Formats: sequence, structure tokens, C-alpha cells
Amino acid sequence: RGAPPGAMAPAAPLLLLLLLWRPLLGAPGQGAGTWSRFARLPYPQDQLFLHDTFPDGFLWGVGSAAYQTEGGWRQGGKGASVWDIFAHRPATPSGSAPPGPSGGDVASDSYNNLFRDAEALRRLGVSHYRFSLSWARLLPNGTAPINPAGLEHYRRLLERLRELGIEPVVTLYHWDLPQGLQDAFGGWASPVLPQLFHDYAELCFRHFGGLVRYWLTMDNPYVVAWHGYSTGRLPPGVQGGPHLGYQAAHHLLQAHAKVWHLYNDHFRPTQKGKVSIALSSHWIKPQHVTEKTINECQKSLDFVLGWFAKPIFIDGDYPESMRSNLSSLLPEFSEVEKKYIKGTADFFALSFGATLSFQLLDSHMKFQQLESISLRQLLYWISREYNNPQIFIVENSWFVSGSTKRDDAKYIYYLKKFIMETLKAIRYDGVNVFGYTVWSLLDGFEWHRGYSIRRGLFYVDFQSHDKKLMPKSSVLFYEKLIEKNGFPPLPENQPTEGIFPCGFAWGIVDNYVQVDTTPAQFLDSNVYMWDVHQTKKLIKVDGVVASRRKHHCVDFATIRLQISLLQEIHVTHFHFSLKWSLILPLGNLSLVNHTLVHYYQCFASELLRANITPVVALWQPMAENQELPVSLAKYGAWENPETIQAFVEYAKFCFTSLGGHVKFWITMNEPPVKNLTYTAGHNLLKAHAKVWHLYDQEFRRSQKGKISIALQADWVEPACPFSRNDQEVADRILEFDIGWLAEPIFGNGDYPRVMRAWLHRRNSVDLYNFHLPYFSEDEKKLIQGSFDFFALSHYTTTLVGWEKEDALKYDHYLEVQMINDITWLHSPSRAAVVPWGLRKLLKWVKSKYGDVPIYVMANGIDDDRSMVYDKLRVYYIQNYINEALKAYTLDNVNLQGYFVYSFNDKTAPKYGLYSYVANQYEPKPSMKHYREIIDNNGFPGPETTELLCPEEIASCPECHFFRTRKSLLAFISFIFVAFIVTIFFITYYSKRVERRYK
Repeated sequence: RGAPPGAMAPAAPLLLLLLLWRPLLGAPGQGAGTWSRFARLPYPQDQLFLHDTFPDGFLWGVGSAAYQTEGGWRQGGKGASVWDIFAHRPATPSGSAPPGPSGGDVASDSYNNLFRDAEALRRLGVSHYRFSLSWARLLPNGTAPINPAGLEHYRRLLERLRELGIEPVVTLYHWDLPQGLQDAFGGWASPVLPQLFHDYAELCFRHFGGLVRYWLTMDNPYVVAWHGYSTGRLPPGVQGGPHLGYQAAHHLLQAHAKVWHLYNDHFRPTQKGKVSIALSSHWIKPQHVTEKTINECQKSLDFVLGWFAKPIFIDGDYPESMRSNLSSLLPEFSEVEKKYIKGTADFFALSFGATLSFQLLDSHMKFQQLESISLRQLLYWISREYNNPQIFIVENSWFVSGSTKRDDAKYIYYLKKFIMETLKAIRYDGVNVFGYTVWSLLDGFEWHRGYSIRRGLFYVDFQSHDKKLMPKSSVLFYEKLIEKNGFPPLPENQPTEGIFPCGFAWGIVDNYVQVDTTPAQFLDSNVYMWDVHQTKKLIKVDGVVASRRKHHCVDFATIRLQISLLQEIHVTHFHFSLKWSLILPLGNLSLVNHTLVHYYQCFASELLRANITPVVALWQPMAENQELPVSLAKYGAWENPETIQAFVEYAKFCFTSLGGHVKFWITMNEPPVKNLTYTAGHNLLKAHAKVWHLYDQEFRRSQKGKISIALQADWVEPACPFSRNDQEVADRILEFDIGWLAEPIFGNGDYPRVMRAWLHRRNSVDLYNFHLPYFSEDEKKLIQGSFDFFALSHYTTTLVGWEKEDALKYDHYLEVQMINDITWLHSPSRAAVVPWGLRKLLKWVKSKYGDVPIYVMANGIDDDRSMVYDKLRVYYIQNYINEALKAYTLDNVNLQGYFVYSFNDKTAPKYGLYSYVANQYEPKPSMKHYREIIDNNGFPGPETTELLCPEEIASCPECHFFRTRKSLLAFISFIFVAFIVTIFFITYYSKRVERRYK
């Protein structure tokens, strides 16, 4: 089995550990251990995507229900169902409004398109197809006479499935009770219904049983009983209160048991099939993990799933929590009935997803806990609670908006999550799952939500006459998954071994160094006397002043502390930004903060003494005034062309003052493209270019440094990898987010063509007025090539699509929908952890701008105060650096440095490698992990050739120790010499005294 993408730690020990936790036997109440078990699983390893395959022979299928897709409600002699009548009712003041005037009258018209649907199944390559029989199509009044057209329709479907080698999984009753039975008997509220259902099932077994191996008696009896007969939200819309709801459920259980025994006694010997009931459930998690809240969660599952599962799979009776809470409301089973119901399922058929979760689950059945969509935990709970049954997932998926057409990215990522959780349940938790069914084959009528959502793999235009099926992106996703039987490990998902080149820059970032210009106390020139007799204090001697000594950089205690912490990490480079607003408070040279400049000079020089290269940014935008001097911020900031010249003067001052110590410059660090106007960006580019040329012409020869701009560059991936439209959107966002400032500098000297074309289209079609300025030819020449390297900050990866799905995450200006892959790891701030995005970004930069030297100037993730989340940072650093190594070794990207963001929590809360609590810095585990990677210069393996770098040959750890502590060694040497001289004089004079007395 494969490791998670990029994971460096071996997967086998984790897998072995998890296998030890596999359940053996379960019993009622044992499911309560689920919540505490999953709270203890190793983080983040347990949440990583599992690249593995399903067991051989695993069943892959799709499903549909008759009322949702068949249509043809008056064709072929079909009788009316409770849903037909309910959907045609006008809205009622009571709130039990029907879903719409059309309902399922036509829906997807599967009744008239049997071979169309079969062709869709053939394309998918599924092993089974779950569908339901319409009771009212076979028995229009619910009882005899039989409708021959109905029999013929379903026989044709079953025979076509046999021709295709697709196993039918047939549901006898999927909510569409014949209206005649509701009118005559009161539906499932009547004790007559179990026998009538028995007679209907016998008809189906007799006519179709030779073609069917898997039968489901009914679907989701919780919804039928509770919302059909208690709340009245769904057909038949009876608002009978809890008593009638529990009575209907009682009859549903009796009906199911009758049908199971019918098949077992009369049809199983010859047809050799299996029978079960499709039970739906939600998942619930405690607000806080305590014994009380876990009991409430257990009760919630008892009241929904256990209501039907415990009588069938355990002992023929309702859960004890229901008995103790509902007393007389809950009907009683006789001892004979309990024995009759117990064991009436050949496997556990589970329905989980958008029908019940967050929709039809009554709020009071949550017992004040939190609903969730963790299929894996539900599967484990079922395994523990019901004695590890064979589980067949007969319905699972989520939904997309009714307006979504072909590129259903949201649907894909929910499928990916659910299927991956099923795989983990099998491989990690030992749950016995043998099949999975996507809901549904094609778009249809979605019950109480009508046509406002879609759940099909195939798109149906409900307004068209022929109802042609069009495959969505999810079809491509699912057919590939079936073909591969899961998510087999891929070479690109495996960690690589190797090391980075000699001279690779290992760095760390601090937005701004901590500045404390308070002088040390021994710089005080006054003379003091110690009053040893009275006050016991130092008394200043008036009029007496000692000669002042020069200020030394070691006088700044904060510098010593910061550099000692940096030395602990073993970094070779330290990246920080200057504060323009403090160095030149008025925005020009009329007022200079010389104290601060001296502090920066000291900081840079002390870094060099410690063999750490300072990497200094002239400007980094922050929230307040974008870190510009107030006078510039007040008058338009970068919108004002005068800011360009002010930046040039400021840069010249910095080069003059600090250039002797700084050889690695960044003009602008992470300009905020999301909040930058096109005019401001235009001026910013010209300012950068002027500063680069200033350095190149006036300072480079003497200072021998390098200079460039650092851009924020998160990767953008098409949400549907099979969609050309999504790829176009991703390309567009990359050009707007990165290319806007990168293309003029690293490319052709002008803005990306994609930007100009898009803005021209928006301005002409939608009457917007987004003006992207033009550069003169001289300005293009000035800007083009104004770099020495490509510096980028990278934190995460974003998925984008073109189909509008969620208005809150849709950018109307760029016509892009932001999508979330819920299988990705996320930080506490919901930043996605996607290591492979860095490799793709680096390859993209190379393909766009050639073999330019690249530095990853910032890369990091947030945590919270709980140390468990630093495990996420350990994983993040490990795997992002490993992806960077792949880019260097496998893709030949000219990568020359990597910097972690950030140094400490004091200046960048939640991002630091050092925590800061009670004025103390403490290294986090991630700091030590990063240090280990630095010491190894990457990830050397047994086959890695040792790299002998010139500077390493010429140096040694002991030499480094003495070289970086010259002042300390000089002081120690002085003390040692003084000690020897003192001993010499003591010995000399002692001997003279002895001779004199002799």
C-alpha cells in the first residue's frame, strides 16, 4: 500500500498500529467507544489521504429511485402513488408544502429511455445498479390486478442489465406507496399493510427473482415513518405526531420481516439471493468529548438508525434508550415478534448522504450535539454496535446546485471524501464493507428539494424534450476510480530521497525584526558611589563624568537574543523587512531615524558575524498605511506617481547605509495583488525597476550583492482536472495573481495577454471600467529583466472552477468559483496543506520564465496554542521541502533556497517555529525538525552520493564555534593570562618572604 502523498514517515508502522485496533465483535452500546477512539488517532497521519486499492471483488455501482427518475406517471397503466398526489397539491399554510407543481411526473423520463440509462451504466463500468420498482406501476391500486405493462418494463430492464453483466440491486419500496392503499387503509399507519407488502413482494420475487441476487425490502423507513406520518413533511403528509410515527415504523419493521421470511422460506433455495433493508443514518459528534455528550450522541444514533437496526440485527426489540425515553409512545413487540424480526437481514445496507444529513433529521433527535458527515466513523460505529456485519453502502453522495451543468467539482470532492473514508474503514478499522453505490446515475427529482439540487453523474436538461444524458466531470472521476479499484499509489505521490546543491540557502523569515534601541546600562557616563552605611544604594556624584566609550552592537540585548535563536536553527539566511515608515517618517531625507538605522546596521553585521546572510526587503505592505510613511499614504500611496521617486530615494539611502552588510536585497516583499488597483500596480512596477537599475548601476560593483522582487505565488489548480473550462479559469487566475507583476519583469516587459484580453472583454460586454495602463517602450525596457532571481512566497493551493456553485465563494469579476477539496488537510485557519502544489508552481515558473534562479522566500502554516497542531507544521515542512527537492532533482528547476515562515510567534502569531509565552521563547518540535533537514541538506538516502562542498571542506564544527565567538574567546584569554600572571606573582613573592625570614 502506498504512503500518503509526500509523506516521509513510513506508512507501515502506522498501518500496523491501526490494524491492532480492529474490532472483533460488537454489541449494543459498544459503538459508544467510537468517539474517544477517533479522538486518539495519530494526527495528522490518520487524516492524510490513503492511496490504496479496495479488496478484490469489491462492488462498484450507482443507484436511482423510481419516482425520482422514471416519470411516465400516467403511462402504461401506472396507478397514482402518494408522491404523485402530494406533488400536485397546492401549498398549505401548515408548512407541508409540496416540492413543486411538476414533481416527478416526467422527471428524467427513464420509463421511456431504458436503453439510454443502460448505455450510461455500460460507460461507467459499474458492477451493479440499484433501482426501485414502482409498486403502483406493478399493482396500480396496491393490490390485484397486476399491470402487465409494468411487469414487461422491469423485465426488459433486468434482461438488459444481464446482457451488460451488471448486477441488479432491487428495492421493492422507495417511498412511493400506492395512493389507493393510503386512501383505503391509512397507509403504514394500518396493521394491514405488512401483509399487503408481503403479497406485493411475492409478486416481484416470482416474476423477477431469477434475475436478481440482491433485494432491498424498503428504503429509509425512518423518513417514511417520521416525516410521512408524524411531521407530515413528506407524503402522505399525515401530521399524526410522534405516536403515529412510531406506529408506522412498527408496521414497517413487521412488513420487512414478513418479506425476508417469505424469501428465505420459499425463494432462497432456488434463486440463491440475499435480502436486506436500506437503513439511512446521519453522523453526530459531541460538542465536547465527555461521558454525558457521548451518551447523547449514542442516543441520537439509536433514535434514527438503531430504531430499525437493533430489532433486525440484534434482538428484535427497540434500543433501550428509546424504551426509557419514550415509554408508552413506543409500541411493544411480543416475544414471538422479536424472534421473528431478529436476524432478518443478510447484510447491512447503509444509506448515507444528502437525503437525511442536514435535511430530514429532526433537530430534537440530535440531542444538542453536532451533526457531521463522517462516513468512516459511522461505519466503525455500525461495526461495533451490530457485531461486525457485512456492510453494503447502497446510497452515498452529496449534491450540487440545480444550476450546475457539467463540471460538478463539489460533487466530485464529496465522492472522493466518502470513498476514501470507506477505504480507511476497510484498511485501517477492519470494517467489513463489500460494496459502494453512488447516488445517483442521473439527475432527477430530489424529493422535498425538487429540482433545486442535482445528484446525478449524468446531467439531464429537464426542459428538453428528449432528456438526453450528458456526462459530467464526476463520470470521468468515477469510471477511472472503478477502473483502478480505488486510489493506487502513484510515483509522484511517493517521497523522494536526495540532497540540495552546495550553497543552498536555508532560511527563515521574520516580517520585521524586533527593534529595541534601549542602550545597555554600562553606557551611562555618570559616576556613582555606593552608600554602604546608610541607604545601601548608588548615589550619583554631581559634576563628575567619565569619558564616553563608543556604542557597540553587542550593547543591544535583543540582537544577541534573536541571533542566538537563529543559530539554534542552523539557518544560513535570515529574511526580514525594513520599516520605511520609521526610517524616513516624513517620506524623505529631511528626517532620518538614525538610531533605527544604526540598529539595522548592527543587526546585519551581527548576522554576518554568526555566518548568517541577511536577506533584507525594503518594503513589505502591512495593514496600517501599507507600511508607507504617513505623508505618502495620505496622498494616494502607490496611486500617486510621486511615491515612485520617494521609494527610489529611500532605497538609495538604504543601499548607502546598509549595503556594506547586506548583499541580498528584496525591493518589495509580497505586494498585495488582491487589494492593489491597476494604477498602483503600474507605479509599483516602475518603482521596483528604477530601484533595481539604481543598485545595478551605482552599488553592485562595490557591494557585490543581488536584488529582485518577491511575489506571493499560491498555486491554482482546476477543480475538475478533466474540464477545459476549469483549466482556462486556473490559467487566468495564475496570470492575474502572479503574472500581473511577474510578466513585465521576468517576461516581455508588458502585462500578460490573458489579462488584457479578459479586461477588454469585461469592459466591452459588461460595461465595466477596469483600465489596465500601458507602458511606453522605454518603460518596458526599464522593467523587463529587472531581476537577479525569482523570489516567491508560497503557502497553499486553491481549486477553481467556472460553474457557479456557491455565491459566497464566487468571484464575479473573474468569473471563478473557489472550490474546497475536503479530503485535504487544513490548518486551524482552514489553509489547505497541499505539498505537491509547490512543485507544480516551481515547474510553472520555469516553463514561463526559463531557467531563472528561484528562491522560495516564505513557506509556512498556522497552528493554535495546542501543541498537537505543531505536528501539522512538522508534516508541512517535511513534505513541502520534499516537493521542492523533487522540483530540483526531477524537474531541473534552478532552485537555490528555501525559507520557512516564520521565526517566532511574537512577530507572527501562530506561525512561528518558536513559541512566545511569558517573555520566553521556546522551540517547537517543528524547529528541531527543520534543523535536522538543514543539517542533512535535504533527505539523503542509502543511495545518495555524498556532496563535498568547498566551504564544508575548509571548515569544521570546532572552527565554526571559535569563529563565531571571537569576542568571548578574547575575554576568556584575557582572564586566563591575568590568572597565570597573578599566580606567578603570588608564588614569586611568597618565596621571597620565606627567604627573608630564613
